[in-house]
Amino acid sequence: MSPLVYHRVMRNHGSRLHFCAAALALVTAFAALPARAQELEPRAYAPAPVGANFLILGYSYQSGEVLFDPSLPFSDVNAYINGVSTGLGHSFSLFGRYATAAVSIPYAFGSINGNVAESYSRITRSGLGDLRARFVVNLIGGPALTMKEYRAHKPQTTLGFSLVVVAPTGQYSSEKLINVGQNRWAFRSEFGLSHPTGPWTLEASAGVWLFTDNTHTYPGENVRSQDPLFTFQAHGGYTFRPGLWLALDATFYGGGRTYTNGVPGDTRQSNSRVGVTFSLPVARAHSIKFLAATGVSARVGSRFDSYGIAYQYLWLSPER
Repeated sequence: MSPLVYHRVMRNHGSRLHFCAAALALVTAFAALPARAQELEPRAYAPAPVGANFLILGYSYQSGEVLFDPSLPFSDVNAYINGVSTGLGHSFSLFGRYATAAVSIPYAFGSINGNVAESYSRITRSGLGDLRARFVVNLIGGPALTMKEYRAHKPQTTLGFSLVVVAPTGQYSSEKLINVGQNRWAFRSEFGLSHPTGPWTLEASAGVWLFTDNTHTYPGENVRSQDPLFTFQAHGGYTFRPGLWLALDATFYGGGRTYTNGVPGDTRQSNSRVGVTFSLPVARAHSIKFLAATGVSARVGSRFDSYGIAYQYLWLSPER
């Protein structure tokens, strides 16, 4: 939100209550983003046997500060966000290449607080988030393999492509400044390279998020748009044995300037994060993944500490 739009909000709503709410609305524009732009995904292009199905149940907690244009009177703004999600996925052969399709539905609850000028405000929200679907296909070095072929196959360098679609299915009301859903579509296309060398796996990926406009921003008459947001990731992982591995992760994302009714804000991002991911098999077909990450630098947006745990169950479809 630019100073021009900020002053218009103040002129239209006058009261300190709306003044505080307007500031917290800015928080949500950034607080919802880490679930997408800040995500760290090691082994995102790792192949699996064709016919593999997986169920994932996850929990995450994010907390930290939200940074604004220094000219705006917002200070000590912090968010505390919990998220639970359920996901299903399936691997298959696409023109002889390994491919997967997955869908997940999140539920979020948490609070945001901060100072607007000299006034303190706090608000809580909970509800279903936006549905997320992901498609991955390995373009080079990732043939579709049966379980028997997969076990005998030597790991090799792969180049993959993925498309993530976030649909506006989450809880949203144009009468509220703060919502769990974003009321817009988001798309991320990405290319990822994975290179195994002994027990080590080196990975890198580059992608871009594209967003449609939110045409019903509070109080229902404003339009919020956003420029493309570019993302880059790098991972270095070590496999102790099948299913037991550790990865060090890093990501950078930049761009994503926002506009309200065509008026630009000083909201261009140039942020980075690092983290660690640990995968632990606990029984046949069952594993648990632990994740931790922290913000290294942030120009505008969120600088969060994130922690997560995910349970995965994998089973194979009957061979035809």
